Amino acid sequence: MPFLPCLKKQKSPVPLGRSIFQRHTPPIQQNYQALLETCLRNKSLFTDDNFPAHISSIGTGALLKKLPQNLQWKRPHALHRRPVFYAADRKQLDLCQGLVENCWFLAALEALTFHQDILAAVVPQNQSFERKYAGIFHFRFWQFGEWVDVVVDDRLPVNEAGELVFVSSVYKNVFWGALLEKAYAKLYGSYEDLQIGQVSEALVDFTGGVNIRIKLAAAPPDLWDILTRATYSRSLMGCQTHLGATKVLKNGLVSGHAYTVTGIRKVTCQYGPENLVRLRNPWGKIEWKGDWSDSSYKWELLSPKEKILLRKKKEDGEFWMSLQDFKIHFVDLIICKLTPDLMSREDGKKWMYSLKSGRWVKGSTARGSLGFCNGTFWMNPQYWLNVLPVEDSKKGLGSCNVVISLMQKHSSKHRNRAPHLFIGFSLYKVDLQVSPLSGLLAVCLGDLGCCSCFDNTEGVVFAFIPWLTVNNCVFEFSEAPRQETLGPEKGPWQLNPDQYQESNRKLPPAFFTRHQPVNKHQVFLDEREVTHDFHLEPGVYVIVPSTLEPQQESEFILRVFSRKHVLREMGGNTSFTLSKEIVDRYEGKIWEDFFTKHFEQEVFQKKDTSRSGKLDLVELHAAVRETGISLSNEVCNLMAIRYGDPDLKISFESFVCFMLRVEIMGDNLSEKRLLDANHYRRTM
Repeated sequence: MPFLPCLKKQKSPVPLGRSIFQRHTPPIQQNYQALLETCLRNKSLFTDDNFPAHISSIGTGALLKKLPQNLQWKRPHALHRRPVFYAADRKQLDLCQGLVENCWFLAALEALTFHQDILAAVVPQNQSFERKYAGIFHFRFWQFGEWVDVVVDDRLPVNEAGELVFVSSVYKNVFWGALLEKAYAKLYGSYEDLQIGQVSEALVDFTGGVNIRIKLAAAPPDLWDILTRATYSRSLMGCQTHLGATKVLKNGLVSGHAYTVTGIRKVTCQYGPENLVRLRNPWGKIEWKGDWSDSSYKWELLSPKEKILLRKKKEDGEFWMSLQDFKIHFVDLIICKLTPDLMSREDGKKWMYSLKSGRWVKGSTARGSLGFCNGTFWMNPQYWLNVLPVEDSKKGLGSCNVVISLMQKHSSKHRNRAPHLFIGFSLYKVDLQVSPLSGLLAVCLGDLGCCSCFDNTEGVVFAFIPWLTVNNCVFEFSEAPRQETLGPEKGPWQLNPDQYQESNRKLPPAFFTRHQPVNKHQVFLDEREVTHDFHLEPGVYVIVPSTLEPQQESEFILRVFSRKHVLREMGGNTSFTLSKEIVDRYEGKIWEDFFTKHFEQEVFQKKDTSRSGKLDLVELHAAVRETGISLSNEVCNLMAIRYGDPDLKISFESFVCFMLRVEIMGDNLSEKRLLDANHYRRTM
C-alpha cells in the first residue's frame, strides 16, 4: 500500500523534539502576590535569586568596561528620603538614558507614557514604597502572543555617589523607569542584552500591537494624514536616524539613534501653513539645531499666541522640526497600533485578530524561500487564510485591508546571543472550484500537468495521474459536497472554501510552481518581526512563512489582522507521513513503541554527522545498524531510492517512514516463518 500524502493528526514524539530542536526559553514564572505576602508576613525585603544583584545580571561583554569602579546595588530608600514609584502629576517625559545603549527601548517607553491606560497594563499602578512595601515590584510584557509577569527586587546599580548608572528620572525620587528597565533586562537575560534593538520591538512588547514601518525616503503622499490619524488614535510612534556610529552631528541630531514622536501640529505662517513634528531624544538633552528648533528664527513667523504655546526654550531633548526635514533626516517611522486600521481609513471599525504558532524544523519544515528551494518549498508551514467580505464596509472599497505579521522566537535565554534569521513569507491566492463530476473539490494548480487524486474518506493516494482539464488548467481533486448541496444560487464551479480547509492538507508542489505570490517581491529581513499591509479581494489565500535559506530552525508566531477572516494551519502539526497500514497495525501504540525504540536514542541526530538535516547512504546504513536491524546493502539502497530525494539523501520524515516500513517488513517475515513452521509441524 502506498504512503499517505498527509497524516491524520497524531501527537508528535516529545523526546525527539527535545533532542534535535531547541525551543524558545520562556521566562521563569514567579507569583508576585504570593511572594509579596510571604515577605510581608516575614517582615523581610524580597531578594530575587533569579536575577541577583550581581555583575552577572549586567552582562559579560563591553558594557562591563563602562561601569564605575565601585559599583553598588542599593534600594530606593537608601538613595532618597522619600522615593516615589510613579508620579502621575509629573511631566510625562522624565526619563534619561544611562550607560546601556538602549535608546530604542527608552524611545518606546516614553511613547508609552502618552497612553495612561496602556501604561497601566505594563506598569501596575498599585505599587509603592510605602503601603505594603516589601522590596518587590512586577511588570507585564507581551511576549510571543502572551502577557508575562516579570518580578524583580528593587536593588538598583549605582555609582559611588549613589547615582543610578542606567535609566533614571529627571526627578531623582521617581524610580518606575529604572525598575521597569530592570524587569525588561531580566526578561531578555541581562542589561547587556538591551544594548542592541529596535523601537518596533519594544513597542510590540509594551502593547502586543501591530507595527507599521514607513520608509521616509519613499513616504506615501498622505504621510501627514497618517500621522494625524495615528496621533488621535491609540498609537505609539518612534523613529530612527540614519545608521552609523552613534555620534552627535552638526545639526544636533544623533546618528544611529532612536527618537520618540511626541506630537504633530499644523501652524499658520506668514507664507502659509507648515506641518511640524515634535520629537524627543531619550538622552534628555542634545536637540535639533535646524528650522523650528528652540532658537530658530522661524518662530517669529507665527502669531504670538501660537509661539508661546509651542516654543519651549529648554534643553530637555524635546524639539520641533518641519515634516520635510523629518523625511530627510530620519530613515524609518514606526507606528504601533492596537488595531491596524491606520492605513485603511476605516477607523473605528471592529477588527479581528488571529495568532498561530509554528516552527521550522531542519530536514522537515525548514525549506527556505523559493529562491533556495529545489521543489521542496511546499513543505514549509502553510496557513489557510479566508478573507471574508464585510457588510458595513464603505462603498467604493474594492478590497479588504489585511495586515500579516511574522515573528521569530529567539532560542537563547539571552536576547542578543542568538542572531535573528532572515525571515519572510509568501502569500498566494487560491482558486477553489467544484467539478460537475460527482461534486469533487478541485484546487487549480495551473497549466496542464499531473495532479493527485485523493479519496479524503480514506486519506489514501490512489494514483498520480493526469486528470480533468478546464480552459487549459489542471485541477487537484478531493471529496466535496455534491452539486445538490451547493444551492441553486451557486454555479457548477463554485464552492464554500471551508470544504477544502477541512481536508487539512497542504497545497502540493505543483501549485507553487504554477502560481506567483501576491507579494511578488518578498522581503526577507534579519529582524524579529516582518509585517506587511495588504489590500486583498475577499477570497482564499495561503500564507507560507519561511526563512531565507533552508535548514534554519526557529519557532515563530504568525498574526493576521483584518475586518473579518478565518485563519487555520494546513497539514496540522504533522511533520511526516505514514500509511494507513502502519497506523492500523500499531493501533495507537506507534509513538510509545516505535519512537521509544528508535529515537530516544537520538539515532537520526547521532548519525547525521554533517548536521545537514539529512542522511546520505553511508549515514543511513549506520543509522539502521544503530537500531539493531540488519539489512543488506541492496535492500537499504533500494529503500533509499524509494524514500530519498534525487541525491538519495533521507530527511527526518522520510527516515521515519523508512524505519516503519522496515519494522513492518520484519514483522511480516516473522509471521510468515511462524506460519511455515506450523504448517511443517502439521504435515509431519
